[in-house]
Order: sequence, then C-alpha cells, then structure tokens
Amino acid sequence: MALRRPLTLPRHILNGACLGLRPAVSRTALTYGQEQRKGLATAVPPVTQDATGSKGPTAMVFLNMGGPSKTDEVEDFLSRLFADGDLIPLGRLQSYLGPLIAKRRTPKIQRQYSDIGGGSPIRKWSEYQCEEMCKLLDKINPETAPHKPYVAFRYADPLTEEMYTKLLEDGFGNGKGGRAVAFTQYPQYSCSTTGSSLNELWKWRTRLEGKRANGDVDPSGAIQWSVIDRWPTHPGLVEAFARNIEEQLKTYPEEKRNGVVLLFSAHSLPMSVVNRGDPYPAEVAATVHAVMQRLNFSNPYRLCWQSQVGPSAWLGAQTSDTVENYVKRGQTDIILVPIAFTSDHIETLYELDLEVVKEANSPGVKRAESLNGNPIFIRALADIAQEHLRLRAVCVTYDSQFIVIIYAAKVVANVDFNFIPPRDLGDFLLLLNFFIASMENEEAFEADAQLLARAVPSDTGVRTTSGDNSSIKDTVRLRVHETTPLLAGHGDAEGSEQNAAGQRASYWSFFRQPHVFWLFPFLLLYMLGFAGVVVPKINLILSLVCRDYLSKKASQDPNFTYLPVIIGEDNPQCQVPEVQSLVAQFQLYLNLIAGILSALVSPRLGHVSDRYGRTKLIALSSLGAVLGETLTVLVAARPEQFSINLLLVGALLDGIGGSFTTILALATSYASDCTAPEKRNVAFGYLHGALFVGLACGPLIAAIVLKKTGEIIHIFAAGLAFHALFFFMVLLVIPESLSKEQQQAAREKDRMRFTQKETAGWFSPAWLQHLNPKNLITPLSILCPPVGRPSSLFPNRKGASPALRRNIILLAAIDTVVFAVALGSAQLVIIYAEFMFGWGNVESSIFISIVSTVRVLVLFLVHPIITRIFHKRTAEQRAIPGSNKVELVVIQISIFFDFLGYVGYTLVRSSALMTLSGIVAALGSLATPTLQSSLTKHVPRDRVGQILGAKGLLHALARVIAPTLCNLVYSLTVGKFTQTVFVSLAAVFFLAICSSFYITPNVSIDESRPSSPLHEANEDGELDEDTLLRS
Repeated sequence: MALRRPLTLPRHILNGACLGLRPAVSRTALTYGQEQRKGLATAVPPVTQDATGSKGPTAMVFLNMGGPSKTDEVEDFLSRLFADGDLIPLGRLQSYLGPLIAKRRTPKIQRQYSDIGGGSPIRKWSEYQCEEMCKLLDKINPETAPHKPYVAFRYADPLTEEMYTKLLEDGFGNGKGGRAVAFTQYPQYSCSTTGSSLNELWKWRTRLEGKRANGDVDPSGAIQWSVIDRWPTHPGLVEAFARNIEEQLKTYPEEKRNGVVLLFSAHSLPMSVVNRGDPYPAEVAATVHAVMQRLNFSNPYRLCWQSQVGPSAWLGAQTSDTVENYVKRGQTDIILVPIAFTSDHIETLYELDLEVVKEANSPGVKRAESLNGNPIFIRALADIAQEHLRLRAVCVTYDSQFIVIIYAAKVVANVDFNFIPPRDLGDFLLLLNFFIASMENEEAFEADAQLLARAVPSDTGVRTTSGDNSSIKDTVRLRVHETTPLLAGHGDAEGSEQNAAGQRASYWSFFRQPHVFWLFPFLLLYMLGFAGVVVPKINLILSLVCRDYLSKKASQDPNFTYLPVIIGEDNPQCQVPEVQSLVAQFQLYLNLIAGILSALVSPRLGHVSDRYGRTKLIALSSLGAVLGETLTVLVAARPEQFSINLLLVGALLDGIGGSFTTILALATSYASDCTAPEKRNVAFGYLHGALFVGLACGPLIAAIVLKKTGEIIHIFAAGLAFHALFFFMVLLVIPESLSKEQQQAAREKDRMRFTQKETAGWFSPAWLQHLNPKNLITPLSILCPPVGRPSSLFPNRKGASPALRRNIILLAAIDTVVFAVALGSAQLVIIYAEFMFGWGNVESSIFISIVSTVRVLVLFLVHPIITRIFHKRTAEQRAIPGSNKVELVVIQISIFFDFLGYVGYTLVRSSALMTLSGIVAALGSLATPTLQSSLTKHVPRDRVGQILGAKGLLHALARVIAPTLCNLVYSLTVGKFTQTVFVSLAAVFFLAICSSFYITPNVSIDESRPSSPLHEANEDGELDEDTLLRS
C-alpha cells in the first residue's frame, strides 16, 4: 500500500509544523513554536500585556467560509470563492474563469439572499458564538484569560487579512508575542474548507509577520499559533444536535414519532476531492453515528449531501432527490438535520427551507433547528477550547515525522484517529505499527483492528440496532462512488459501466472534468470553418477547371471565343456537361487521395488514442486540416501563380492527418470516455449537432460575407483561422478524457502483446507485415467476433453470441451506408442543383444552411426529448446492455426519412421542392448518433476505442468508395439521365431499412473472464489483439 497524495493537512503544516497530543475529546493541535528543533514543540511563552492569567491574553479566532451580509456583497463573495483553488480547482485558468463564473452566477445568488432576508446571518451567529464562548472560557480557564474573540471568514467580511490586522493592532505579535488559537468552525475536516482557511491564515501570517527562518523558526515576537482543526464527535456537539432533533420530533403525533425519517444533510464534495483521501465523508458519517447512538437509534436515518455545483461528479445521494423520492413512496414524515453546519446560512435557510422543504409540499417534512445560539453548543465550544489550551501547556516530545506518518495512514486508510487518540508512547507506537502492518501484509489487519478499536468508528448501515465495532480493515477498503449513499441501503446498484463512468470523473478537478461540452464549442468552430468553405471550394474548383477547359479548347480552335472566367464567381459559360464532368472527376481525385490515406491512418490513430489520450490525436488530425487549408488559401489568393493541382497536395496532407472522419471518430471516443452508456446517444447527438450547426451556419456566414465583400479569399482565410483555433484549443485547453493511469495501463497491455510477438522495432520483419495491402482491412475483423470462444473484443469464456455478432455487423454496416451516402452525395447535391436550377454561391449556401438548421433542431431538440421520455438506465451488472427497442425504432424512422428525401431529389423539378426534399432528408439526422451509440453498447468499455477506430476505418473506406462511385455515376450520366445517382442512393437506403429489422434488442453476454487475457485466439489461430496491431 502506497501513500496517497495529497495529505489532508495543508502542505506548510506538514512541511514545518508539529503536532501536539490529542485529548480524548478535543481534536488536532498544531503548533508553530518559536523554538522548534528536530520537530519538537515547546510550551507557548507567556504574554504580559493586559494579562490576567499566567498565559493570557489568548486570541480565539473562529475560521469559517462566511457569507455576504448584504446582497451588494454577493459578487465579491463569489469572486473570492471561485478564485480559491483549494475549494474549486480550475488550474491555470483560475484567474480567468473564476471572475466569469462569479459574475454569471451573481444575479441568481442575489435573488436567493433576498429571499432569506437580504443577507447571510452567519456573521451575526459566528460573532455571537465566539463572544459567548470567550466569556465562558474566562470563567472555566482563567489561566489563559482574557480570551479575546475574533472571526475570520475565507470569502466574506471580516476576511482573514482584516482579522490578522486587527490582531496586530490589539497588541499581538509585532515583537510582543502572544498566543492565538485558530478554531475552525467546520466540525468535520476537509482540505477544501478547513485546509483552505488554514492556508489563507498561513499566507497572511507570512505576509504580515515574515517568513520562518530556515523553514521552521518563527520570527522573534511573532504570534504563537495553534490549531483546532476538527471535532466531529465531541459529546457536546452530539448532545446539541440530539436535543434539536428531539424538540422537532415532539411536533409529530406520538404514534408517528418512531417512523419519522431523520435525514442528515451535509455539504457535498466533488468526487475528485473525496478520492484523493479527504476525510470529510467519514467524519460526517461519524457525527451522524454518534448522534444516532445518543438517540438510541430510535428512528430510521440516512445521510445525504447538498449544494452540488457544476457538471462534475459529486458525493451523493443529493438531499433534494432523496426527499422527493421518499415523498413519492409515501414517506412524508421527514426531519432534515444540517449535520455539518454550526449556524444558519444560505444552505439551511434557502436550500433546505425554501427549496427542499417547501417544494416537498408536505407538512410532515420539517427541518431541525440549527445550532446557532444553543447554550449546549456554546458550552461544547468552550470545552473543546479549554482542553486544547490545557494540552498546549505540555511539552510534546514526539518526532514530527511519525506524526506525519500517522496522518498519511489516516489518509490511506480513511480512518479517523480522533476516535483513538494516543494517550502515551505505547499507544502511539501501536498506531504506527498498524500503519506499517497495513503496508506489509493483509493478516496483520485483523489483530491490529482488534487492538485499535477502543471506540466505535463510523457506521454505514441505514438503521443500526447494535453498537458493534467495525473493522479497520473494512474501513481501509472503503471506496465511495458519487451515486452510493454513505449510509448504505437506500439506492439501487448501478451497472458496472455506470460506475466506471462516474469513477472516471473523479480523476479530474472541479470544472476540469472531461465532458462532451468541453469539446462541443471548439468542434463547432472547426465545423464552421469546414462547412463555410464547402460551397466556395466547389465553385473555386469549378472556376479553375472551367478556365483550364476553355483555355485548352481555345488553343485547339482559334475561332473559339469565351467570356473570361472570374474565379469563385458565378460563370454561366461553365454550366455545360463537359465542365461538370471534369469537376466531378477532380472531386473524385481529391476524395481518393484524402480517403485512402485516411483509411490507412484512422484505425491506427483510434487504437493509439487508447494509449496516449484522445486530445493529442485529435490535435494531430486537425493539424493536417490546417496545412491543407493553408494551400487552399494560397490557390484562392494567387490562382494565376498556383496550379489547381496544389489542392491535391492539400488533400494529401489532410488525409495523412486522418481528415475530418478521424476527428469525428476520436471525438466520439472522447464523449464515450466521459459519458454513461444510457446517455451516449445524446452526447453523440451533440457532436453530430456541432457538425450540422457548422453546416447550417458556416455557409450562411459565407454567403453574407460574399455578398458584402465579393472576395472569396476572405472565406478561405476565416476557415483556416477556425481550423487553427481548434488545433490549439484541443492541444492546450480541452482536458483529456483518459486518465494517466488508464493510458499507462493500455500502454503496458500493448507492450506485453508486442513482447509476446517478439517485435524488435519499427524496422523489424514483424513491422513490415503492416505494409501488406491485405492488412488494410484487418482491423475490421473486430466487427466480426468469433462465437463460442474468447476474442479480443469479448474475453469472456463463451465469447460473443450469434445475435451479438449479427447486431455488431448490421449496426456497423448500416452506419457506414448512412455515412457513405451523406458524404458521397453532399457535393453532388450542390453541383446538381447549380446545373439544374442555375444556383450560385448564395443560393447553394442558403440551401445548405436551411437543411443543416433542420438537422440541428432534430439533434438538439427532438433527440434529447425522445431520450428523456424513453430513457432507461443501464441494467444492473450488465457491462454490455445492447440496443433497446426505442433506439431501433429511431434508426428505422430516420433512415426512412433519408429514403424519402433522395426520392424527392430524383423527382422534383423546381428550386422550392429541391429545398423541401433536403429538409425531409435532414429529418433522418438521428440515425448516425443512435447507430454509433448502439454500437458502443455492444462492446466492453475498455474496447470502445477499438470498435470506434474500426468504425473510423469503415468511414474512411466509405470516403474513398462512396464519392468515387457517386462522382463516376454522375460524370457518366450528367446530361442524359442526371438523376441516376439519386435513384441508386434511394435504393441503398431502402436496403438499409430492411436490414435494420434483423437487429435484436437488449443483447448481452456472459461476462466471465478467461484465465489469461493474452489467450484470446481468433479464427486463424493467432491473437486478435495482435492482429489488430497490423492496421
């Protein structure tokens, strides 16, 4: 077992501070002593100014998050909150995104504070609690009197800086010394709350009093600080909570009291914080358990979490959802207990009272009173402070290294040693022995657990009737998922892929979690650049081909004259069958070059992305597009100097990068990594929506620019700028969807396969086999897994079932057909319309915009609505859920609309009906994202990259074959029966509809694993995974 980082204490405390002994009731004492040598802490020297006690005066500083006292202070409060990297880590973008988020949320939060009286009462209660505690301390602990009250908020007035300045003004520090206790008002420790407040205190202590000499010696006469960092199970705290609950229970009829559910609510944390070892969930659970012990477990209870912010995974279940579910099931008697809050503020007064309780619309849903001015709670604070002050009068002789190890053990094991405070050196060595044993062997766990379990740790049952101790070994092995209640028993188990998707999110910092919406806006920019140049590039090619054709014809016939060809403009002299045929042939060459290279590159990039991350490979693919568009700009800017053949070089560079088909395939893999299976079709719909938003807006913007400027070069320059922006954003800004651990595991697995194949290197004979032409389609073997035995795609003992294999083949084939028809006919529709109806740049751009707008509406409005209405969560423990019936119906209806649209292209003879046919075909936009989502539901999660890489190969092959056949048919039939190509494509759609009826819904597999992951032979007797490497 290795230490997990970061440790729960602030780094400066771990680096130079010493830890004092903890009493049985009070908690951590951290001392920054003036005479610390070798990690030893000494007693604090007495201060003489205005002292009535031998060691007074003592500053008692309450640390808390704070809140705006007036609505005018909300924006400043939010700005400080979102600027705090300990609470909301935004990485390098913290200083830029923080203010933007704060400004955007300010109006909403201001309305919430207005609803609770115009401001937060937390300052009023904090100052009252601190003053009353100090008065009580003066009586019960005169030795350190007078006790002077101070409040330091992290994000609101009075700020830590203001408090520290006031301390100095009151005679502490500045060469006079003095003692101060940092008393955090978060009963349960979290690095995002307590840790952040301590970091802020240490920052201002260093700025205002100077840095430590040699890292561990305080400046002479500086304030001597010690810290109370947690107190989750103090008897006084527990008693105060229990009394408030009992008072609220009395408001229910006596016959109902035992059935009232006690719903303990605490502020949630991002799972990224929890999974780094933050003790907060365990300490909150400990508080809940202690309170229920005090109540003799008289009522059913549950711990929930509130105040989730942003799209990342947070600790759950959410309080609002839990209350809603209870009420729906008929449990309407519920008491909400704010278990992690010491006074009222917006989380209790607004979120619980106005949102949860009010929206429950049930008189039985109530909230227990907050601690506020509760005299029992005030006494508890005084007791904690008294014990702490007495403790610091003792010289501590334990080496700080051991203390740090104990904290490391606490983080690794998620054990709160507050339950088992070391009373002497023997206890300390016993704790150290537990940690060492936990690292060395499993057998030592049980014995150490029995010796250490002197108090009851946190319980995880929903309702407990005994006080049996839990094993520390069980605590060590605890893993928390955001959909799993900390007190188990309420909530359904999720499928393995659902859990995997949620746990993948925990690797990432708040607001830096990979999500499809990170990729969407930048992919939209890329597609704007891609689609905006489609029509201008067709007309650029048309103009250049026409110019060369007419020039050649004039050179052969001196009597032939023609109007000059204006590059990129409408040239009626070019609307002849001969030029149309030559344009179709040139388009054929472009597609062949880019398509063949893309077919070679796409599967390799898809496979490599599993090992090195999605964003790097997406950036690599987009670099090819940037270089290709650069050559297009040169040709458009200087058509007299540069040949049209330079566009073929651009297609070559684009194809080497994998072209836009690879970018879409890798983007789909990115979305699959960070999206749960049942939501993938919507995520894929967003990506394809970006495609069609680009197709809708790009040509429209291009048409507007052309109308105003008349310069085609501006369109190509803008397209190049969007491509370059996408490249840099993907490379530098968008978070990676695969964690470093996942990438390393994939690389290690790949290395083992190469080792087994005895591959020597890039120039070995084994590598040369990749050059064999037959290996071009080898990766497609993954789409036809063997039945009845293990394979690379299905390493379970029985492999794929016949129905599963048939589904994969049909889904991949139909998806390829839909993609091929759309791609092969995209440019031909424009060429055909310009030939038949005399359209120009503007008319063609408007047509594409109208059609693409319909696609966007279908993907962004219709698709999410269908998904929400017919949403079905992934079945329990089914890693491969298969397609459901709704998805199959959506696929069939969508392809039918495509079929009708292409029949329309064949029959119509007017511009208006041509546009109507395009709109009907656009209604079939749901087919592609639903097909791709269904395909990923037929394979294990760790094979998604490979299956989508194979799909990318099919798309790349389709990019070669479909435009080739379509352009060939059009070039042979134009001027004869020009609609031949659309008749053929409508027939292909009809066959796809028929094939879709052979897909079986809800197909799964036996998920038992083979004895060795390397023994996965294919039908030729070699390893499928190794065969895939030949692509």
